[in-house]
Amino acid sequence: MRELTYVARNSVEWREVPDPKLRSDTEAVVAPVAATSCDVDTAILAGHATRRQPHIQFGIDPPFALGHECVARVVETGDSVTTVSPGDLVVVPWSINCGSCDHCRSGRTAHCTAVPHMAMYGAPIGGTWGGLFSDLVRVPYADAMLVPLPADLDPVAMASASDNWSLSWRLVAPHLRNRPGARVLVVARGSIGLYVVDIARALGASTVLYVDPDPGHRELARGFGAATAETLDPPVHHGFDIAVEATGRVDQLALAVRSLAPEGICESAGNHFRPGELPLLDMYLTGVTLRVARDNVRDHIPDALALARSGKVDPARVVSHVLDWEQLPYALPEKHLKPVFVRRDG
Repeated sequence: MRELTYVARNSVEWREVPDPKLRSDTEAVVAPVAATSCDVDTAILAGHATRRQPHIQFGIDPPFALGHECVARVVETGDSVTTVSPGDLVVVPWSINCGSCDHCRSGRTAHCTAVPHMAMYGAPIGGTWGGLFSDLVRVPYADAMLVPLPADLDPVAMASASDNWSLSWRLVAPHLRNRPGARVLVVARGSIGLYVVDIARALGASTVLYVDPDPGHRELARGFGAATAETLDPPVHHGFDIAVEATGRVDQLALAVRSLAPEGICESAGNHFRPGELPLLDMYLTGVTLRVARDNVRDHIPDALALARSGKVDPARVVSHVLDWEQLPYALPEKHLKPVFVRRDG
């Protein structure tokens, strides 16, 4: 089979590798039918993730298989797999998790103790698990990991449920449940921020301000009902109850936390490959809660899919291009907001 391999800055290619085989009766093999790039893939393609820096404790040097967001069709299952069957469409979570260790049972699926720390698809961190831009993929804990895609959801629209869509749900939905009518600030550069805007407005945020230098992104955000701005400088003093930063830039994270009201919450979904400084005294005086974390996505994929089914949101609007699977080596390095690559034979 082929797997799409990151080989150098802005360069990927198909490479032939052996077909994955079941290694136990708890595993499955799936074939991606609609796969998309995560915002962090843009940083990887630009070379940010492979630059050696003192504050980064690991390196992810090429070559390695890329991709960690997809809807796939189940091809084969082990004898002990009970939740999915060959032919089913499923969401494949980005992180590898067993579902039965203490961390997994408590919802910390990104920190599964049955596999090396940070085990994931799409980067050689915590082992080599392959990527979801591959013709076939082995899923080691099929019952724990795979989530059946409801029949009324479009695989193209939900290709990002593996990570970005479900992450976006987690960034705002629980907070809005506890703070109805909260004011929400979104400082972003890609699909995560736009998903957050859609979800926040659907779940009752009184105000949503979306900050992004890209005029096309701002137009999409306005279509979701958000106010928009090109920059956030100076910050809005005590302007927001919830802030979401998804830029990967510490200066933008600093502006977001400085815009929070007392006891405000900031969620950072940016992958910060560069160091920087935060206004810690301001944060202390305001009583800011800041979370910077990789996402335990498997735990809340069902909730995120349920919201998608409700009709209150429209994740398909964030999909910028629908492209053929064979275009991956050529189109993936191009700067698209949220391209989805479709297997016509899937």
